[in-house]
Amino acid sequence: MSHLKKMLTPLWKLILLFMLIGAAFAYAMFQGGFVSWFLFYSFLPFAVYGLLLVLYPLRDWEVTRKLAKHEYNAKEVLTVEIELKRKTFIPLFYLLVEDGISSLLTNKSMSKKLFFPGFKRTIHFTYLLDELPRGEHGFYHTTIKIGDPFGFMEKEWEIRNLEKIIVFPEYEEVIYKPFTNQYEQGMAASKNIIQRDTTMAVGIREYRPGDRFSWINWKASAKRNDIMIKEFEQRQTDDIFVVLDCKEHAAFETMVSFTATLIRSILKKGAQVGFLSMEKEKTVFSIRGGEVQQRLLFHHLAKLKNNSPVSLVQLLESEFFTFQQNTTIMLVTADLSKELIKAVSLLAGQKYNLNIFLVKDSNKGLSNEEMLLKSEAFRSRVRVILIEKGRFQDAFLEVETR
Repeated sequence: MSHLKKMLTPLWKLILLFMLIGAAFAYAMFQGGFVSWFLFYSFLPFAVYGLLLVLYPLRDWEVTRKLAKHEYNAKEVLTVEIELKRKTFIPLFYLLVEDGISSLLTNKSMSKKLFFPGFKRTIHFTYLLDELPRGEHGFYHTTIKIGDPFGFMEKEWEIRNLEKIIVFPEYEEVIYKPFTNQYEQGMAASKNIIQRDTTMAVGIREYRPGDRFSWINWKASAKRNDIMIKEFEQRQTDDIFVVLDCKEHAAFETMVSFTATLIRSILKKGAQVGFLSMEKEKTVFSIRGGEVQQRLLFHHLAKLKNNSPVSLVQLLESEFFTFQQNTTIMLVTADLSKELIKAVSLLAGQKYNLNIFLVKDSNKGLSNEEMLLKSEAFRSRVRVILIEKGRFQDAFLEVETR
């Protein structure tokens, strides 16, 4: 119905314009005199201009949109340049230009501007979009509209010129300090990512300060009359798997931002990271390192939505086979529940190093219930680390204070 109305409106306005011309001429003919003919000739130029607009080809305009780049980080400022060119010299009373952009972008009013071009054949204008939100955003079309001073005739044309930009999540620069569960030391924090498997001695060496009493090789020490230490096989445990809770939550943007910060800091440390998320469909990135992995994960995080049909607990129960043993699993969520603590406790019992990052938008800290759940998780060798918006560096504060 609206499309039909859009098509009939110009026709109706054209008929009305002819009727007004006829009425003005008839009035002058029958009334006679200076005033009536003055009114007719005064109205005639505007009527003729309206008729010229009917014949004016809007397709004569060429529109070019210029973007400095197509990849941004959240909160950056985007500058858009629009250039309009035409070939004809017909004067235009006004020209309304509107750039059709994604509804998620702010300052949409800045993408609309009114010009009085006259005989100008080239028009430029620039607008800014600040505080870019995370996501994939489109510039779909540019609409131009012309008309006469009295609004008798108006013409509009939509020029399709699709362009897309991707806005990566905001992140903070933090230094990753890995958590490790060492086999004989219980739960501990280490500044490197190496564990000693004390069940497999591969040689002996002289004592060095810091060696444990239980590592002494008594037979070799007696033979050499010096303290000799068992040399154990060192096992690299720099494989990390990050799981993001994609259920609807007010703190979801902060969760995505922290996840980006976490992934970037892990990869900069030289470790490897995998990723699991569940929107309407499950997405798994295998454990890899390097800039290519960061780019892939950031592209995924940029488009991620909080519309998961399952809870984090259900995701862990259905996808536990995805995780390799001795892998560090980092869960990013905004909800700490008994069901989640139970699920991760089972994983911790299967030689997984579990860390839960509990993300909050506010700085109110943990509630009494969350404190109890954190204590329960600690007894199962699972860390619960509070992450507050704007304080992502506190994620590894526990490592620094040990």
